[in-house]
Amino acid sequence: MVAVIGLALNLRPAMAAIGPLLDMIEAATGLSHTQSSLLTSLPVFVMGLCALGGRHIAGKFSERNGIALGMALVCAACLARYCAGSSAGLLLTAILAGAGIALVQTLLPAFIKRRFGAEAGSVFGLYTTGIMGGAAIAAASAAGLAAQSGWQFALAVWALPALGAFFLWRRATAGLAVPLPAVAAGRTAQPGFWRNQRAWELMIFFGIGTGAYTLVLAWLPPFYTSLGWKPAEAGFLLGGLALAEVVAGLAVSAWIGRFPDRRLPLLAVLLLLSGGLLCLIFAPLSLALPACLMLGIGIGALFPLSLILTLDHLDDPAQAGMLTAFVQGGGYIIASCMPLLAGVLRDRFSDLTQAWVAMLIGALCLVALCLRFSPTSYRRIACTMD
Repeated sequence: MVAVIGLALNLRPAMAAIGPLLDMIEAATGLSHTQSSLLTSLPVFVMGLCALGGRHIAGKFSERNGIALGMALVCAACLARYCAGSSAGLLLTAILAGAGIALVQTLLPAFIKRRFGAEAGSVFGLYTTGIMGGAAIAAASAAGLAAQSGWQFALAVWALPALGAFFLWRRATAGLAVPLPAVAAGRTAQPGFWRNQRAWELMIFFGIGTGAYTLVLAWLPPFYTSLGWKPAEAGFLLGGLALAEVVAGLAVSAWIGRFPDRRLPLLAVLLLLSGGLLCLIFAPLSLALPACLMLGIGIGALFPLSLILTLDHLDDPAQAGMLTAFVQGGGYIIASCMPLLAGVLRDRFSDLTQAWVAMLIGALCLVALCLRFSPTSYRRIACTMD
């Protein structure tokens, strides 16, 4: 479990450190707002592509080796940013980091489902909380590190904890046998999720919800610096939001067992998310802290709840892992569009209010979709085999 949390802590700093430094990066490289949005969108898009190829990835790598390779790629991408002063170099490291993150996120759910059995939901809550914790640390410290040692160092320093997580994972799993499903998944028949309506509903739900996370991660600090805040202040705001995400994720891990019907907690966090977006739209300066709190709790709980809801639909660990890969794959591709859309809107209107409005519409759509996820409807995932 410690190794799983160690991996999780390193799955977002490569993206979370970008937002507080975005103004510096644009000034140094000449990137437009649309182009700089790719530093967040590209990793998320690559994560989606790799997750959709989950069965092929599982067929080529054991869980142990594939996850280790993924963390090594994250480490290499962060380290390369110390020398990557050009826009092309930064975009290449974004793609490399996305590939590494995708490997870990594609293979780890099946490992958690198999290794922890009935406790998988709680462990998954801790795993997603670790993801948000890493983002909080990176966001809060980025501006300070950049002020002392430059923005390139502030991006590259995250290679060190990634290297530590690599060795921790190798050590923790040294005595574990390679499970057959992880090796053979690419050669066995898998459920035809492409033809299943419920799988698509889960994908869209996860994608729009994660779109809120990627949008805030990329553009909340620049939004507040454009309103007159200092970069360090905007970074601390994002860090505080991510800290609220951590608390929400821990709450999900502790209490999710009390809600076999996931719809009530999902509706609650979606209302919080909507409230935070309304604060950003109508009173971003006077309601900055309430917006941070509501967005943090909403996003922080929505992410693990979406994945736990997905795992609920199948009991078999290998098939649950493939369903999660499908949902995350298409979902991350959907989510990658939100930072890019915000960059386009900012170039067009010199403002991000329209991006928050678009996200609010998406959150309201999730409320309607959430009502369909009753426990008795889980059997809809039973579909024909390829």
